[in-house]
Amino acid sequence: MRAAPTILHLDMDAFYASAEQAAKPSLRGKPVVVGGLGPRGVVATASYEARRFGVHSAMPMGQARRLAPNAAYLVPRFHLYRTVSDQVMELLGRLSPLVEPLSLDEAFVDLEAGGAADDTASALAIGKELRVVIEAVTGLTGSVGLAGSKMLAKIASEQAKPNGLRLIEPGTERELLAPMPVRILPGVGPATADHLRRAGMMTVDDLVEAGEAELVRLLGRAHGGSLHRMALGHDDRPVVAERDAKSVSVEDTFDADLHDRVRVRTEVERLADRCVRRLREAGRSGRTVVLKVRRYDFSTLTRSETLRGPTDDPAVVREAATRLLEAVDTTGGVRLLGVGVSGLADYTQEDLFAQAAVERAAAEDTAEKGAEEGDEPDGAAADPHGEAPQPTEGLAARDWPAGRDVHHDTYGHGWVQGSGLGRVTVRFEEPWSAPGRVRTFRTDDQRLRPAEPKPLVRDPVDYSSWPASLPKSLSGAVCPGEESRP
Repeated sequence: MRAAPTILHLDMDAFYASAEQAAKPSLRGKPVVVGGLGPRGVVATASYEARRFGVHSAMPMGQARRLAPNAAYLVPRFHLYRTVSDQVMELLGRLSPLVEPLSLDEAFVDLEAGGAADDTASALAIGKELRVVIEAVTGLTGSVGLAGSKMLAKIASEQAKPNGLRLIEPGTERELLAPMPVRILPGVGPATADHLRRAGMMTVDDLVEAGEAELVRLLGRAHGGSLHRMALGHDDRPVVAERDAKSVSVEDTFDADLHDRVRVRTEVERLADRCVRRLREAGRSGRTVVLKVRRYDFSTLTRSETLRGPTDDPAVVREAATRLLEAVDTTGGVRLLGVGVSGLADYTQEDLFAQAAVERAAAEDTAEKGAEEGDEPDGAAADPHGEAPQPTEGLAARDWPAGRDVHHDTYGHGWVQGSGLGRVTVRFEEPWSAPGRVRTFRTDDQRLRPAEPKPLVRDPVDYSSWPASLPKSLSGAVCPGEESRP
């Protein structure tokens, strides 16, 4: 534990949903739910307006629609979220070399290591400034917790939500934690909490009263001892700058079980390409390809193949994934498919590129010969340019999911409100415009096409000198909620 609250925890408020509201003026102040829109989809994030109806993350989308039938239901736009996340993480990196991202919207910062703060007053000043700058740069709000440990800083940011700041003075930990439920402590999940409840321990104070020996008896030496220290407010875990990903993966759950073997293979190829794109965006390569298949009866199978060296070639990953699929029985139907790459590295094995090129050339030669002989092309074959063919079944609906950015030659930028029966409904507006008008088009209208997301802030404040000097336009600014969360 530190003597000063110099560990900061930032948690962006309802990140995905807030980003969608910032991008779509017509949705501001209204319930928004982001996640998989099919009958098997789950909620990724719900806006605070949607949470009032009982909608929360990880809830089945069907249940969310019953609770909040009038909410806007949108697909995630991870390109936008990553862009905003990069902006936020860059700001945090200006405070300290020790920034520990936990996800796109959450991170710890060691303010002491960067020299940004060494006492309560300086930590509080940085926390206030950070929230103002984040909103000026991204258009979104975040909640900040400050404390002498990671555990308490995270608890503080949770208490500050939404759009607030909370500082826990070192020395007050025991009093703060005592009445809280045991689930507030790191490492206490549903199973552990239930085990403790059966032993009569439901609050943190109950754990302290029980003593370390009893917790060790119930949970084992490592877990029981660690939990007792946490209950006393002791958490010496450092902020770790490098949280290196061990794998990159993508997966899709299908609205209806897939029975056609050709369709299953096509989906695996498409997922392999998506996985490689993420791999390349992270500047990484990998040597082990993993295939995940969840069947109609919810049984889940994984198969893996380790290559001779790391690669980021889409053809190599695609071919390995389809080989793995040959060893999986998909009889009865498939409800989920996933492709991942592990054994990550920062370089590629050049001979694998040559290998892929030879295999592609051979495949193309075979295809050409087959065409000359009058054979029909294989609908599951990989495109020689690196893109797997898309299934035609349900293509129109997949091309126009609710929330997707589009551009019309006449009306400009907009987003899809819904589609079906050969029609797509679009609302034309931009993040900095007034709520826009709605128009409906045929899904094959050549004037309408997918587009990239617009920045959430048209003219972000220049923060290049921050935190050495706060931009004049922000000096003295006070974030909403600050006074109620000192």
